[in-house]
Amino acid sequence: MSATRTASAVSTVSTSDGVELNVVVSGEGPVTVVLIHGWTMDHASWDLVVDGLTGVRVVRFDLRGHGASGSAPQGTATIARVADDLAEVIAATAPTGPLVLGGHSLGGMTLMALAERHPDLVTSRVAGVAFVATTSGGLSRLTLGLPRWVAAPVLFAEKLVNLRIARFRRPRLMGRRTGYARPGVRWLVFGKRPVPEHIAATAAQVGRCNPANMVEFRNALNEHERLHALPVYRGVPAVVMAGGRDRLCTVADARVIAGALPDAHLLIYPGAGHMLNYERSSEVVAQLTELVAGVRQLAAAG
Repeated sequence: MSATRTASAVSTVSTSDGVELNVVVSGEGPVTVVLIHGWTMDHASWDLVVDGLTGVRVVRFDLRGHGASGSAPQGTATIARVADDLAEVIAATAPTGPLVLGGHSLGGMTLMALAERHPDLVTSRVAGVAFVATTSGGLSRLTLGLPRWVAAPVLFAEKLVNLRIARFRRPRLMGRRTGYARPGVRWLVFGKRPVPEHIAATAAQVGRCNPANMVEFRNALNEHERLHALPVYRGVPAVVMAGGRDRLCTVADARVIAGALPDAHLLIYPGAGHMLNYERSSEVVAQLTELVAGVRQLAAAG
């Protein structure tokens, strides 16, 4: 994959509740690909994927409380609110034309919430969708791939740490401490033989996340149950991608999503973890490119 970054234009979109979202637009073409990042990440998590996409316009943005976007006001660090933000970003940056949506982890959950809250947008505009390392629910029963008797104290410790983190409202508080986070990041979200630069980039993005918002979104993940929303995407060409060593969103989760979308293409990568947009970026590029090609074929036939 080329290390050359695609030329991009950076702007902001002000949401209906006054949060300034950092938006990055690159490329040109009749089809717009909209990419939504995961929890504690930001738009940069898609850099390798965007570098591989050609002949399309790509829109990315930092979720509220993440990256260079404004902090989420109290009570708004929710998946439902992020779905509304996505709808507003689309209205501001891609008001017409076909859309291909790609969501990683929390981003994929956001796509489900978009179907729940804005079904007309999905049915009228979305011509392809990629669910990358995500789940339709069940995170309140997370075990991190560990036996339950081991997972229970680990998750309890996480809650204690989160209680401390939640006291800090200052954005970028953790930015200078990302080196200490790398071993945990490597274990939690990467599979076999990760690239050190990918671990560093992931840890750096965690450091750019608003600490209090990070904890609030963690609670929102536990509340996410949106299997009922997935049928809105029936009839839309879809791909579901999962890492075989993903501790957060498992292969079983991917199979549930694919089961709700009978025509979806399910792809499992045995050695990969949660960060498919790093670990298997070329495969993510290939699947998004195939979805875009399908949109172009339909347009040509019509």
